[in-house]
Amino acid sequence: MALTMLNELLIEDPNAPMLLYQVSKTAQLDTVNYQSCFMQGVFAHFPEILFIHRTYNPVGKVLYTFLVDGPRVQLEGHLARAVYFAIPAKEDAEGLAQMFQVFKKFNPAWERVCTILVDPHFLPLPTLAMEFPAAEVLLSAFHICKFLQGKFYQLSLEQPVERVLLTSLQSTMCSATAGNLRKLYTLLSSCIPPTQLPELHSHWLLNDRIWLAHRWRSRAESSRYFQGLEVTTRVLSQLFGTTPCVEQGMASLLRYMQQNAGDEASFSLGLSPQNSRAPLDVSPESPKVEQLVEARIQRSLNAICTGPAAQLCLGELAVVQKSVHLIGSGSEKVNIQILEDTHRVQPQPPTSCSCYFHQAFRLPCRHVLAMLSARHQVLQPDMLPARWTAGCAAGLDNILGSKWSETLDKHLAVALLTEEVGQLLQHCSQEEFERRYNTLRELADSWIGPYEQVQL
Repeated sequence: MALTMLNELLIEDPNAPMLLYQVSKTAQLDTVNYQSCFMQGVFAHFPEILFIHRTYNPVGKVLYTFLVDGPRVQLEGHLARAVYFAIPAKEDAEGLAQMFQVFKKFNPAWERVCTILVDPHFLPLPTLAMEFPAAEVLLSAFHICKFLQGKFYQLSLEQPVERVLLTSLQSTMCSATAGNLRKLYTLLSSCIPPTQLPELHSHWLLNDRIWLAHRWRSRAESSRYFQGLEVTTRVLSQLFGTTPCVEQGMASLLRYMQQNAGDEASFSLGLSPQNSRAPLDVSPESPKVEQLVEARIQRSLNAICTGPAAQLCLGELAVVQKSVHLIGSGSEKVNIQILEDTHRVQPQPPTSCSCYFHQAFRLPCRHVLAMLSARHQVLQPDMLPARWTAGCAAGLDNILGSKWSETLDKHLAVALLTEEVGQLLQHCSQEEFERRYNTLRELADSWIGPYEQVQL
């Protein structure tokens, strides 16, 4: 029965999808791996952030749905961002390792996955880390939101309290700033009984790494993002999660994908609406978009900058090519992380960045170049001071000697340390804050003397 249904679907599908499956001795589906040509193309374009959602059917079989995520993904449709479906034989280390290995075999772009978003109940993290060693695994904002919603209902809170918590949660998810998350955390601490509070894992709200992967969205974009995922997960539940028959659930899902294949022509596999400067024409026939963008950035560096300045910037670009991670953006500023501390980029001319390299040289750093690469833009003359444009500087020694000084070196080191200490103090308890503050107070007094007022 399983073979007949799946073979009929393959014959009906004109796109020759990849479908691997194993059948048990009782002729029941044991494992399934499915990916259409279009899904494979979508993943090849947007492999940086992978979102994994799990859907269970009544007998405990689980469907893994891989979706693309991130700032560059501008796809509309209930399952438009889905790039892979899989049902492992068992949800253990061996079964999941086999599933991930099949996915990697048919998707060479897996090596460019930087972040994987999972739900709070996702236990096989060691297997995921082993199969994607270069990727960072984070809890997804959507799954945390659904988790907290479920907990609010389970706790049987008073109606007004429940309504306030749900409204605050929705508002915070659409504007996940550190301040809003802290307010929600405080609200939970005051509304939830202390004995039940640990069940909510409210400390997730204070983990900035989780929210940096989501914070680049505006309020309107966040609202559409959550609504889209809500519809997607409901469709998966209706098609696969309501029937105990794996074959029937999988057949319904694949039939749904075929019936909605006509919408693929309307999907935009290219630029996000942010791209306003020097856009690059992107189509499904150009799979190496990132390489083309980086080549254009290199040409613009060589054309605009002096030779030595271009040499410094190309060294920064080499870092970008190996490990880019765009983690947040807004209308005026963009937050960039490249496997290191987070820095803030101001895209509007004169372009600036909070990192050490830019503060010292006033040249496009790896974070500025990462922003240009992510937006498919190139360097413009107004992004760097006139003294570094072609014909203005004599050599690399002039650049290194012109701005760099011992005073600047000390100032930047102290500024970075001050910012880091300030961040740590903001996210600790009042008791811990008092302890750390007193330590800093004693250190300052030992340097300057207790008779002078020292501003900490």
